[in-house]
Amino acid sequence: MTRLILLGVLSAFFFSSTFVLNRAMSLQGGSWVWTASLRYFYMLILLAGWLVLAGRTRVLRGVIAAFCRNWCFWTVAGGIGFGAFYALLSFSASFAPGWVVATTWQSTILATPVVLLLFGKKVPRRGIFFTLLIFLGIVLVTVEQATSASLKEVLLGVLPVLGAAFAYPIGNQLLWEARHGSNPWLPRIQDPVLDDSLGRVLIMVLGSLPWWVLLILVTQPVPPSAGQLVNTAIVAVFSGVIATSLFFKARHLAKTPFELSAVDATQSTEVLFSLLGEIVFLHGSLPGVAGSAGILLSVVGLALYVRSQAVGEG
Repeated sequence: MTRLILLGVLSAFFFSSTFVLNRAMSLQGGSWVWTASLRYFYMLILLAGWLVLAGRTRVLRGVIAAFCRNWCFWTVAGGIGFGAFYALLSFSASFAPGWVVATTWQSTILATPVVLLLFGKKVPRRGIFFTLLIFLGIVLVTVEQATSASLKEVLLGVLPVLGAAFAYPIGNQLLWEARHGSNPWLPRIQDPVLDDSLGRVLIMVLGSLPWWVLLILVTQPVPPSAGQLVNTAIVAVFSGVIATSLFFKARHLAKTPFELSAVDATQSTEVLFSLLGEIVFLHGSLPGVAGSAGILLSVVGLALYVRSQAVGEG
């Protein structure tokens, strides 16, 4: 459990770059469509290039073959877990500061048990009270945001994140079910390439590509600026490759619903990393009383939640 938690927190550190840089690109006038889609085009190039340079073309060929054998499933899983998730998260950055988005994103802790139930899994009852603390923290942050923005900005900055909070665990659970589950509605995929963390990320990236192409064709955004090209590349490396690989590795090591919930819970530390990054790099202001209390409740709720899972497992 300790190893899973450390991997999860480390992934959260790199994930936090998403909230800070997405907000920066929004303030510079960049389209959220490019902010979202370029990350995954970069990830495709980076992951494929790394596998070739590292002499692991076998993994690359295996991923392509595995994708082609179950292209429909991977398009759904990648389209939800990477596509819908990140499009909604990028959209919200146009209306709310990064730390607000990061705090609201912690609603995925509440969404994960619901997703597990939808997949017929038992969910731990331990820690329900602590998830409510996290939820209360999100409410306080939203209340503070409401005092400094219009109702429209609050709704457009918060509601898409709530949608993303469900899309991400759904996509991840689809991947987990394909490898470990016995759901009669889903294919059972025991391809060796899925034992590789980069292979799992790459196949989900491939599955998301149809979503990004469709989104670009429908919205027809203005061309991205040079700054947006650079920032999305940084996000692709930090969040898309490093953080996602670490997070998938932690989920891969998890063998029970209790451990899966604990790994997902570590993502609450993104709030602190995002707040610090926004203050240092974007000269953001410290949150007020309600916002600070919300962040504190979310982080304390996380610590107590993870502890309750660890005690239960022991």
